[in-house]
Amino acid sequence: MVLRVLNWGKEPIYYVQKSYRKEDGKPATKNVERLGTMEDLISRFGEIDPIGEAKKYIAELTAAEKENNKKVIVEYSPTTIIQKNEQRSYNGGYLFLQKIYHELGLDYICKKIEKKHKNKYDLSEILSMLLYTRILYPGSKLSSLEDAKRLIEQPSADIHQVYRALSLLATEFNEIQADVYKRSLKLGKRDARVVYYDLTNYFFEWEEEQGLVQYGHSKEGRPLPIVQMGLFMDKDGFPLAMCIEPGNTAETTTLKPMEDLLKDKFGLSKLVVCTDGGLSSYENRKRDSVGDRAFITVQSLKKLKKPLQDWALETTGWHMSGSEKEYDISQLNPDEYYNVTFYKERWEPTKMSTGEVLEQRLIVTFSFKYREYLSYVRGRQISRAQALIDSGRGNTSKRKSPNDAKRYIKSEYCTMDGELAQIENFSLNQDMIDQEARFDGFYCISTDLEGSALEIIKLNGGRWIIENGFRTMKTDLRARPVYLKRDDRIKAHFLTCFLSLLLYKYLEKKVNRGGQHFTTSEIIGTLRDMNFLSVNGEGYIPTYTRTDLTNNLHGSAGFRTDYQIVTKKQMRSIIAQTKKHDKDNAE
Repeated sequence: MVLRVLNWGKEPIYYVQKSYRKEDGKPATKNVERLGTMEDLISRFGEIDPIGEAKKYIAELTAAEKENNKKVIVEYSPTTIIQKNEQRSYNGGYLFLQKIYHELGLDYICKKIEKKHKNKYDLSEILSMLLYTRILYPGSKLSSLEDAKRLIEQPSADIHQVYRALSLLATEFNEIQADVYKRSLKLGKRDARVVYYDLTNYFFEWEEEQGLVQYGHSKEGRPLPIVQMGLFMDKDGFPLAMCIEPGNTAETTTLKPMEDLLKDKFGLSKLVVCTDGGLSSYENRKRDSVGDRAFITVQSLKKLKKPLQDWALETTGWHMSGSEKEYDISQLNPDEYYNVTFYKERWEPTKMSTGEVLEQRLIVTFSFKYREYLSYVRGRQISRAQALIDSGRGNTSKRKSPNDAKRYIKSEYCTMDGELAQIENFSLNQDMIDQEARFDGFYCISTDLEGSALEIIKLNGGRWIIENGFRTMKTDLRARPVYLKRDDRIKAHFLTCFLSLLLYKYLEKKVNRGGQHFTTSEIIGTLRDMNFLSVNGEGYIPTYTRTDLTNNLHGSAGFRTDYQIVTKKQMRSIIAQTKKHDKDNAE
């Protein structure tokens, strides 16, 4: 490469120019970089000898190009035994997560915490290690430290520092969440006007209660103590905020503190809060129906007063998108309208226990497809109930959940003649089956929003986002079972799971572009398999398979690791690139 001057105006323009040969063998030149005018050279290289300094810069570019283009020849002997305990394989998939970690400014957040608490270990190294291994190799804190040794960049912390770091992170639990949200805005707009909130719980591998770990209603039906996690997610499916509560906390009481957190620390007060029926107490609805807040929540049809229930189940008065007609669903062909969602609505003032009146809008939907699905599910439950009766295991003395097949079993102590029987008889409860069948295909939403009913239905349909977040955290990130015992470290554990989910969601958004969609297991599995063979003195040879997904990973990150060999210098440059971010994210 050489310095060339092109006179394209009143003053010379300097370029870095390179000679090469075309495919037909003819010589040609191309401009590699525009250095600008003499004024630009002086500004960049100084006043003393700008031309000379420019030539030195070009010499460095030429040397770097030769280094990158040189052939690497490695000699191996079939008779030489490899060194004992020598690590030869390293994972580089974490580098894509590391880039997002630094783009979110999590290293700056750690530096701010270190400055505040004056700790003597690298908090960012420990936090990043916990996040990367939670995604790639989920396990205990001790196993995470061991698994981190698979990465190209080796950890320097010990397990005692990891536990101390957890305690430190717990002291800044809410501040970290708020800070990472504000920094994430520099990566793009967050759609937090509509937010989804739900609760789940996580079990522990012991039976005693203590602190946060208490017995409560386990969503997985396990007879073990639990903690509860409340989670807010935004409309685009990114985690927004979370809390950890004792396992015996009433679900409805967790919403207000979380909304206060969003207002006080996140600066979010104008919200439409979407919840399921378990969180839709009248107190929560009333609080979210004032000022800039609004609510959309699932309303159980079975819990409505009879006049409202009769109105909701009435076959007439239904509407559908794109039509001004009213429909009688009992007169329609289910096959013809199988994928159509019908709806009806009304405003219904509801008097609360305090005497206040809540103005809420009921929107009821009906779908033949949904009716078929519910009928299918109930049919399977009835079959299980009959099988329990036939096998003599139909005892219904234990409390039954809404999805327990035993709710369809009734017990009788009388014979057909009405005489007392000494043996308890079990049979299907046809009355309950018929009662539940009345609600097949119907679904009800309660809200205080005005505007299009179809838009509100669509917003409520986004609640799958938070269910998917919980599923990813439990299944792919394996956030449970939990083995920690101290409350502060338990909270910090779930904070790292929350941040890991946030990292993953940003990565998922980057790689699922251009009409392609890769599943969570595909993305995480690919990252986990992106291993390299270390070649002493030379660099790293990729041992993974190049695919469309690895192409998307590299394209989204702005670097490539899929060369036949990545030199040590190239790898150092890639690592440095993953740790760069917008200076606006600095303190």
